Amino acid sequence: MTPAPPSPRDTLPREHPWREWVASELHARPYGLVSIPAEILHLAVLTDAAAVDDERTRLQALCRQADVDSPAADAIHFVAPLREGRLTWERHSEFSTYTLTRALAVGEPPRPPFAAASMSPPPSWLATLPGQTIAAARLVLLDSRSAQPDGAALAEVFSGRAIVGGFVAGDRARLWTDFHLDGDGFMRLIVADAGLSPRQAGRVVQRLLEIQSYCAMALLGLLAAREIGPAIGRIEQALGSATTDLPRLGSPEEDQALLRRLLALAAETENLVARTSYRFGASRAYAALVARRIEELRERRVEGQQTVDEFLERRFMPAMRTCKATQRRIEALSAHIARASEMLRTRIDVTLESQNRDLLASMNRRSHQQLRLQMTVEGLSVAAITYYGAGLVSYAAGALAALGLPIEKEMAAGLSVPVIAVLVFLGIYRLRRALGRE
Repeated sequence: MTPAPPSPRDTLPREHPWREWVASELHARPYGLVSIPAEILHLAVLTDAAAVDDERTRLQALCRQADVDSPAADAIHFVAPLREGRLTWERHSEFSTYTLTRALAVGEPPRPPFAAASMSPPPSWLATLPGQTIAAARLVLLDSRSAQPDGAALAEVFSGRAIVGGFVAGDRARLWTDFHLDGDGFMRLIVADAGLSPRQAGRVVQRLLEIQSYCAMALLGLLAAREIGPAIGRIEQALGSATTDLPRLGSPEEDQALLRRLLALAAETENLVARTSYRFGASRAYAALVARRIEELRERRVEGQQTVDEFLERRFMPAMRTCKATQRRIEALSAHIARASEMLRTRIDVTLESQNRDLLASMNRRSHQQLRLQMTVEGLSVAAITYYGAGLVSYAAGALAALGLPIEKEMAAGLSVPVIAVLVFLGIYRLRRALGRE
């Protein structure tokens, strides 16, 4: 039996354990094919990390009911054919999206877009999904054989509001929207085909829906900026008052009280930074994605109508600039507090050094006084020891005279005084030298 030829992989070095994942990650969110005409429901749901397992559990239950394969336990992108249409689920860092694509019958008499007779109701299971809806859009993709909506039809669809759109995808499609929520809570979009392939249609639809979702997520940063605005103003006012008091105060107690005020302001500012740094960073990332998706649309302006780029430049980009300005304002406030605290600490340190210098001078004076007192005490000690020593000599001479020796007690005591004084003085002097060497 002829052995099987070796696999080409057997001729390569040992594979990295993440090689398959790295290769598949490049295709984690592919563009779907969208047949024309079609109706697309898109939902972006804000969820936390704890709700992801619940999300997958409900998707698995939905797939079991539809008798289709369920998503894997670690899946972040999933496509399933359901009775209501093709469901596409994607997990992002902060939210999940559900996109339901329904193919419409070709060749039917054209109906006005979003007319009650032509629209399918959202499936009931959408209401059971975990999380909070942050964006919802309803897109109708018209085929090239359908008559494009005229001004009266557009006014009816969008309730007479200003319409945004133009030619997209290299003039292969025409877009109309108003970026408003309708009575059902959806943003309405109409895309008319002018030569799109199913893959191109899928890319156009995905870019438009991602613009809706990313805009909504980015604008959460504006809410955070507005929420902390009063607190920033109050801290700035308190910091201004503290810096005004800084040159006027001088006592250590007042400096310590002012330093405590500055530390409280610093703690409050850092709390604001901790609360908003992630939100502002996420808003910058989402805004960059929005700009990229708008660029990929390749819009061409229609006279008398704003493009998506122009509309968002006028409405969306100022909000992002507000978020950036608020973040810079917090960072500048933190730096100002740090500088004021540093100046106050420097003054407190100088004051403490002056106090320490005065304390050392006072200790030096006391040391000199103690030394002089000690020298006086040493002189008195020599006299006292000499006195007691002469008394002992007198007692000893008296005892020897009583034994019959020719010794006079007073003479012996008197002669012993200078000898004892010299010996005591020399002893104390040697002891002081020994202590000095140690």
